[in-house]
Amino acid sequence: MLTAQLREMEQSGLLTRTVYPEVLPRVEYTLTELGCSLKPILDAMWNWGEEYKAKQA
Repeated sequence: MLTAQLREMEQSGLLTRTVYPEVLPRVEYTLTELGCSLKPILDAMWNWGEEYKAKQA
């Protein structure tokens, strides 16, 4: 499931995927400029969640 989501994000231009041909295969994902542009939205969602959680306590 995670792999499918990462591939979809890669196809959408949000991530770049780098494969390192090593004895133990390693893959690295990096946010693209487009992916980084989502940071303010994700920060707002995080803040909302923290406020919601505090109200539930």
